Amino acid sequence: MKHQLDSEGIPTLAVALSDYLKTADVRKLAALTKEKLPTGKDDLAAVVIRHLAGERLRTVWQGLDELQRAAVAEVVHSESTQFPAERFHARYGRDPNWGSDSQYECDRRPSALCFFFYRSVMPDDLKERLRTFVPPPVEAKVKILDQLPPTYDVPFERWNPQQRTRDKGIEKVALTIHERERAAQREALSVLRLVDAGKVAVSATTRRASGATMDAITAILEGGDYYPRVPPKNEWHDESAGPIRAFAWPLLMQAGGLAQISGTRLQLTKTGRKALFEAAAGTIRTLWTKWLDNKILDELSRIECVKGQTGKGKHGLTAVSPRREAVADALAKCPAGGWVSTGEFLRFIHASGNDFAVTRNPWNLYIGELQYGSLGYEGGSLFLDERYMLGLLLEYAATLGVIDVALIPPAGARRDFHSLWGTDDLPFFSRYDGLMYFRLTPLGAYCLGVESGYQSAPPEAKQVLRVLPNLEIAAVGPDLEQGDRLALDVYATRVSDLVWRLEEGKILVAITEGRTLEEIREFLASRSSAPIPGIVARLLDDIAERSVKVRDCGLARLIECADAALAALIASDVRTRKHCMRAGERHLVVPASSEAAFLRTLRDVGYVLSAGVAVDKSKANRQPAAAKRPV
Repeated sequence: MKHQLDSEGIPTLAVALSDYLKTADVRKLAALTKEKLPTGKDDLAAVVIRHLAGERLRTVWQGLDELQRAAVAEVVHSESTQFPAERFHARYGRDPNWGSDSQYECDRRPSALCFFFYRSVMPDDLKERLRTFVPPPVEAKVKILDQLPPTYDVPFERWNPQQRTRDKGIEKVALTIHERERAAQREALSVLRLVDAGKVAVSATTRRASGATMDAITAILEGGDYYPRVPPKNEWHDESAGPIRAFAWPLLMQAGGLAQISGTRLQLTKTGRKALFEAAAGTIRTLWTKWLDNKILDELSRIECVKGQTGKGKHGLTAVSPRREAVADALAKCPAGGWVSTGEFLRFIHASGNDFAVTRNPWNLYIGELQYGSLGYEGGSLFLDERYMLGLLLEYAATLGVIDVALIPPAGARRDFHSLWGTDDLPFFSRYDGLMYFRLTPLGAYCLGVESGYQSAPPEAKQVLRVLPNLEIAAVGPDLEQGDRLALDVYATRVSDLVWRLEEGKILVAITEGRTLEEIREFLASRSSAPIPGIVARLLDDIAERSVKVRDCGLARLIECADAALAALIASDVRTRKHCMRAGERHLVVPASSEAAFLRTLRDVGYVLSAGVAVDKSKANRQPAAAKRPV
């Protein structure tokens, strides 16, 4: 009998019985046929083979229960002959009946399912015959919620100094919903403009933004980052999650080819400059697609409590792109608009066959200390896979508006990791532990390729505001949500806790930051309990008309000539005139997109550009010499 399976599997049923089962195991299997049993192993094997011959195989299969037939179907309609135990349990919630189990081998009794599997492998000849009549298994589906509960039940365990006992219970923590579809598109434009202004400093080595830069990005994010800073209790206990969206945006811009490092700061590429004037949805889709394939960052590195990632543990880490693709493929199968718990999504990843592993060797990754805190101990590596998934979803998918998210503070949100050595003092395993639910957005369906086109969803209609003729906006009733308050703070100036006033300057600033007048109108119309007054409509129409009269045509270079005659010569020459325009008597303006062509044709005219050399104004009125000279 062979003790190890061949890599090619098991070719036939006869080989399975003769080479991979003991005589006692063949006898137990043959006993299920109810025939009179011979004594020799070969004769016992012949009984089993005869029992599964011809149409009898269908009869035996029909005698299985529903879960056992599903186990057969999973292998028959897959590329492998190995039974997928973990995926099966994730999909069906329990294991099929393999027979009675016992710590003593002699007491174990197989079920009829064991006619089809030998050491969890289905023989090739059986698989071919079963394929002719076994229907495919049901497709794995993710369970969705139409509506979220207002709170999330978090188990707690605290030391009671009076009773000198550990109190256990359930604490209800309010869920905070972040709707990201529209906000992500505006934030992308804001970050592009921040890069264009030269205010995004990054490390040339790690390509990560500096602390001051992340503070500047946080200031332009709608409502700030996901979590506000929490003052640390002491130097050993800090419950602040730190920047998440502010950390992700500069990396996304670099991975998407919209920005590149110049010295210590990012500058826009031609693609990035073009994105300033294109629909944000297309830019978001590009950023998501490029992120799936980039190698700028392994999201696991953001889980700082896991040590060894830059040491021996680095060699065991798997490639990042297949991990991201596995999560993205499962995400694409989630119906848009339905809330999914992160626990259910992880189950669905396994059930749908999109399994991934962060590392091939978790023994060199550890918490605190390698000898005792290694994640190679039973169950340790599972925490890596789940937290990696949470990080990808919250820091990148949600930042780009692919999903909306429902969060609670990460500290104490999940206690499962406390079973690991060295984690007693950790407030959370990762800053992403507070992600409890997410919802695929229409923008996300477009980015994932589920939908071929994208149309921005209209704002939800709620009668919670009243727009007055004096340009004031008053809240009606107590149902004004925090998201609506933040939106009003963008469009109008707050007069009191429940009253805002529309101001032209405030609206113009909002337009500069990526808002549109149509979006402002939709917001007010969908939330107003009465028609918009005419004076307000006229104000918005007037601003809309004036907001398109001055247009940004991109960056340009200002060229100073020695005299007006030379400027006129270059601006009128057939070779250079289409790449520049006059700006005063002695200056030319060259668009950034035409700069290379201008410099090339300038040489054809007989001049070169003097980089950084100021013109001597005392010589500005002299006649140009006959010889060629710099501009």
